[in-house]
Amino acid sequence: MDGASDPGDVLRVMAVGWRRWSICWPYVFPASLKDLSVRDVIVFSGSAHEPLAQHICEHLGVPLSGVDITRFSNDCLQAQLLENCRQRDVYIVQPLVPPTQEHLVELLLMIDAARGASAAQITAVIPHYAYARSDKKDASRISLGGRLVADMLVTAGVNRVLTMALHAPQVHGFFSCPVDHLTAIGVLADHFRDRDLAGHVVVSPDLGNAKQATLLARLLGLPVAAGSKRRVDDETVVIDAIVGDVTGRRAIVLDDEIATGGSIIELMDRLVEAGCPHASVACTHGLFAGAAVSRLRAHPLISEVVTTDTVPRPEGFPELQVRSVSRLFAEAIARIHVGESVSSLFDGVDPAYASPARQLPLYEAEESAL
Repeated sequence: MDGASDPGDVLRVMAVGWRRWSICWPYVFPASLKDLSVRDVIVFSGSAHEPLAQHICEHLGVPLSGVDITRFSNDCLQAQLLENCRQRDVYIVQPLVPPTQEHLVELLLMIDAARGASAAQITAVIPHYAYARSDKKDASRISLGGRLVADMLVTAGVNRVLTMALHAPQVHGFFSCPVDHLTAIGVLADHFRDRDLAGHVVVSPDLGNAKQATLLARLLGLPVAAGSKRRVDDETVVIDAIVGDVTGRRAIVLDDEIATGGSIIELMDRLVEAGCPHASVACTHGLFAGAAVSRLRAHPLISEVVTTDTVPRPEGFPELQVRSVSRLFAEAIARIHVGESVSSLFDGVDPAYASPARQLPLYEAEESAL
């Protein structure tokens, strides 16, 4: 037939096309989970807490990819991702810690850059979501920062948020994308589990955090108590009474976040009045802003303070004990990547309801190698 191509040329074109298609095939319709390897996971970090991102990558077995943050003469920021993101599973690690607004804008710019680079999925890994405290309208004409920032993240292009210990559970409802909420209760329980805990009690600074304190108390087999707190302003709180028996007992005080330390110091004073001889303080997010470090170090009732590495370690607090949650975040990222359940990671946090979850092969292999 006139103008017909040589059959050999057609076969060669078809062969080249098939090779190109086979290269792209795992990203289109993977035949099994084995086709999705950690090679397809790209992790970036903003400037808020790069050491945590590095530890997460070490557990995952992937390198931490580079980011170039540029500040122009007019004080505007620009983010450039220094790794190919096309059809990759992108995770951006950035806790919202002071300077919070600076780190928030960095995160939004990195999300926008990943979306423009054709990332298959973008997950914002926000170990500390600071705006979770702005979750209710408790005064006239007041903003709801928790919802606004959630909308900003989704508008920028995020597909999923991975966070830990939100200040209030209802913050989940502010997001129009999936949110995976991790807890550090098991990590903090491990800090105390090997001790002689006879005569101890778990104490929450307020009734709102009593549920988390109850989970810790169940893990340690201890009774629980809580303070009846009302907040006067950002730095001043009043605890009128303690609900529960703390007289003569050593206290393990649990809070989700310590910023200025006002709630903890007020609770310590009430515990002294109630006859408590000794207190350990534990929290997930140890911000320790302002005079918090000096206030905690100076109080005679406090024997130790333990926190996690969701936020950077403060300066001038050598006695602070830090438990890492990087493995938890790495395990959650691995599960998200292969489509496994994230919530099942914490089936064993409350021993009354379920047994500990099976780990993924990624970490079974890691442990067998040690």
